[in-house]
Amino acid sequence: MQAVIRSFVSGGNVVRSSLLQHVRVINPAIQPSVLSSRFESTQPARMEEHGFESTTISDVMNAKGKSADGSWLWCTTDDTVYDAVKSMTQHNVGALVVVKPGEKQSLAGIITERDYLRKIIVQGRSSKSTKVGDIMTEENKLITVTPETKVLRAMQLMTDNRIRHIPVIKDKEGMIGMVSIGDVVRAVVSEHREELNRLNAFIQGGY
Repeated sequence: MQAVIRSFVSGGNVVRSSLLQHVRVINPAIQPSVLSSRFESTQPARMEEHGFESTTISDVMNAKGKSADGSWLWCTTDDTVYDAVKSMTQHNVGALVVVKPGEKQSLAGIITERDYLRKIIVQGRSSKSTKVGDIMTEENKLITVTPETKVLRAMQLMTDNRIRHIPVIKDKEGMIGMVSIGDVVRAVVSEHREELNRLNAFIQGGY
């Protein structure tokens, strides 16, 4: 996954360099000073603002829609692991937020497919008699992000800590959603595509 992150970051620089070189080749009559002036005055205003380096977790959650805004899938600490895994399977997700019984807004932790495999299957425990609270990752051990966290930073956190889901916490509101590594990668790929389109438009005189 670290290689993927490096390719995303370096890929953007390669695309920029290649396209700028392309401009110089197809338009040799343009003086370097003129080209530099036009690019420097246009790129920061039009491209840095929208580049994938500036995309935030808030942007990712907005793209996901209502499913990411306060309506995440959850279970309680008293639910059985069997019921939690069944819910994950039914909804085709890899993790559930865990809350305290009767307190949906009170984050207690998170349970993932990995927890099930490592703490139930490998250890030969019964998922029907084991409570979610016994195997979940507790709140004080969670890696979290805020809506303002940059997507590339979130991706780095997930890679460094070998996790695929990360809760989104907002000051005074608590948990407002959760994003997966798939959400983050899709956002970066989408921004790469849009940035490439903007560079092409710049070359063609669209700016």
